[in-house]
Amino acid sequence: MSVSARNTKSIPIKDAFETFLKAYNLKKKFNETYLVAYWEKIMGNSIAKRTDKIYIKNGVLFLRISSSSLSQELVLAKSKIVNLLNSEIGEEIIKEIVFI
Repeated sequence: MSVSARNTKSIPIKDAFETFLKAYNLKKKFNETYLVAYWEKIMGNSIAKRTDKIYIKNGVLFLRISSSSLSQELVLAKSKIVNLLNSEIGEEIIKEIVFI
């Protein structure tokens, strides 16, 4: 009579969560949601206050900024923003930014 034993090895919750996300192909969506949720933390309060809409679809970050002057500044800094967001996640999630 064989009794299956529980795996008694403990792993950090972070590793378990990562394994879960990979197993169910949720990692990309989780990372996209993280970037949207932490937009203020990543970009700062002044930019977040003027961001009316933000979402990610197929590697493209869509932004609606209420201030035209800020929007123009962000257009000029697109590549820096892409690099900043991708470095926050640790992989390439954002490929392009579109201002709507």
